[in-house]
Amino acid sequence: MNNGNAAMPKDPVMLLSFVNMKLRDQYDSLDALCDDMQADRGEIEEKLAGVNYRYDPAVNQFV
Repeated sequence: MNNGNAAMPKDPVMLLSFVNMKLRDQYDSLDALCDDMQADRGEIEEKLAGVNYRYDPAVNQFV
């Protein structure tokens, strides 16, 4: 993630929990979260793919 995004967890399982909570409570899409938090969407998706999770825009969560 970008240097402006120090608040995001580095551990993939913690990242999953953090991102899904933010998507549920604050953001209507992964793009909105990434724009607001100055995060790299590709990097988030790659890290979470490493623990077998993919973003599903229909439910706005990593599943």
